[in-house]
Amino acid sequence: MNLSQEKILSYGNTLYDCLRERRTIDPLTDQEPGITIEDAYNISLQLLQRRLDDGEKIIGKKIGVTSKAVMDMLQVNQPDFGYLTDRMVYNNGDEVPIGSEMIQPRAEGEIAFILKHDLEGPGITNAGVLRATECVMPCFEIVDSRIRDWKIKIQDTIADNASCGAFLLGDRALSPRDVDLVTCGMVHTKNSEVIATGAGAAALGVAPALLGPVARRLGQNQHQPRHPPRRGRRGPGLAGKLRGVAGEHPG
Repeated sequence: MNLSQEKILSYGNTLYDCLRERRTIDPLTDQEPGITIEDAYNISLQLLQRRLDDGEKIIGKKIGVTSKAVMDMLQVNQPDFGYLTDRMVYNNGDEVPIGSEMIQPRAEGEIAFILKHDLEGPGITNAGVLRATECVMPCFEIVDSRIRDWKIKIQDTIADNASCGAFLLGDRALSPRDVDLVTCGMVHTKNSEVIATGAGAAALGVAPALLGPVARRLGQNQHQPRHPPRRGRRGPGLAGKLRGVAGEHPG
């Protein structure tokens, strides 16, 4: 960790203010060239704490940087994660307040894992993830960034709660044993035009492989003992290509 506790709290508070005020800031990696991944996770915890203080409740984890293309772009070899809260979730058919609550949203298809047992590492395997999963659901994630023009490195997106915005759950739940999580896919259409496709295989080869690293990291990190992946909580993670989402944006 390179940043002082004072700076960590300050950046976490600034990102929270950006979230509420719908504005962006320069990349943290430009402001603090020596910022580490550990610094970034600690900043994200302060951002999370501000949201919890405002009445939000944690309902799951978002797993990001799950494809090789994004890993190569950010020059990392592991996924990152953020926290999902009850103010982020929408159900099929709900209107998502893109224009009033988001800044520069983008969307992609995901698989949501609903857990029936807690996952706490280390020692989490793919088989353990499947045993702990009650069902999987199609999910449409809308990411958003408080970093100006999406000019992010891995530390920027981690600090910004893995660029979480909102997520929309489908209305069909399946046992993970009844679906091939490697070959299952999603077709993204807009006004009947296909604009993107994705498959589970692009998420580190198989989606359950994504939950293990999150549980292991939480089990090993003394700064994050309170929020491991819990039963009933959702952890999206699928292949897909980010697409811009139209809405009203501040000038």
